[in-house]
Amino acid sequence: MPSIVKILRAAADPTRLRILLLLKAEELSVAELQEILVMGQSTISTHLSQLKQAGLVEDRRTGKSSFYSLSPSTADGVLADLLAQAQKETAEASADQAAMRTVVKKRQDRMRAFFDSMAGRLGKDYVPGKSWKSLAEALLRLMPPLVIADLGAGDGAFALLLAQSARQVIAVDASARMLDYGREQAARHGIDNVEFRLGDMEEPPIEDAAVDLVFFSQSLHHALHPERAVEQAARILRLGGRVAILDLAKHRFEEARELYADERLGFSEAELMDLLEKAGFREVTTSIVDRETEPPQFQTLLAIGRK
Repeated sequence: MPSIVKILRAAADPTRLRILLLLKAEELSVAELQEILVMGQSTISTHLSQLKQAGLVEDRRTGKSSFYSLSPSTADGVLADLLAQAQKETAEASADQAAMRTVVKKRQDRMRAFFDSMAGRLGKDYVPGKSWKSLAEALLRLMPPLVIADLGAGDGAFALLLAQSARQVIAVDASARMLDYGREQAARHGIDNVEFRLGDMEEPPIEDAAVDLVFFSQSLHHALHPERAVEQAARILRLGGRVAILDLAKHRFEEARELYADERLGFSEAELMDLLEKAGFREVTTSIVDRETEPPQFQTLLAIGRK
């Protein structure tokens, strides 16, 4: 553990303190910190290097970028209380937080723009990990007439499939154009038990304890904060209800970030189990339900938990 003197020296610099306050709220890249603080790349990188050496921050490599966040000891330790007090006493903190929200919204807008451009095409174009075999595996394990939430529903193809057996399906997606396409398809096929709602999977517009089953079908790796999405699944589920996550197993196909607007390159079974258990789910199980034979040989994970 770095010395307390090194920690205090690192945190005392005004710019590094502003960086810590930003990372307390959100994981950010060097470029995003540049935009928020209006400083050069070399200056930001130097400050981050010093904070990392002091054990105050950690980084996560994603493609060509590195994202920085507070280290667990900083986020949960004594320094967390000091940062909370510093937030009130730092003159730039309010403006920094407003600029940070704008930067994060831009990141979300880029992802939303990708899906807007794909409305009506996802069923025709190739999407990694989205196979009928893996969907069938999940359906066979779950069914009867239920109220189901499909979070990150895209163009509604899966929601319409679920509607054949469900009492009601609530399809939530952040892309208005995707939802419009889904509504058109529902009307065309005479399906009237699917409700399309505009919203984010991290803040789904669904009441507490309103559904029997929550599905994330190849959507969780698009979440900026997967843990928040899983916590929201627990909120909207009735006691005894279940969550099912179909997603890519962890892979190294970096091109997926640009090709499919992926925020993360899949999950390991341990990561999904940890997300579900931390959100309070029990009877958690995970398994690989599909393996593609063509490069890059994506694998699909199914994780199920009960509230």
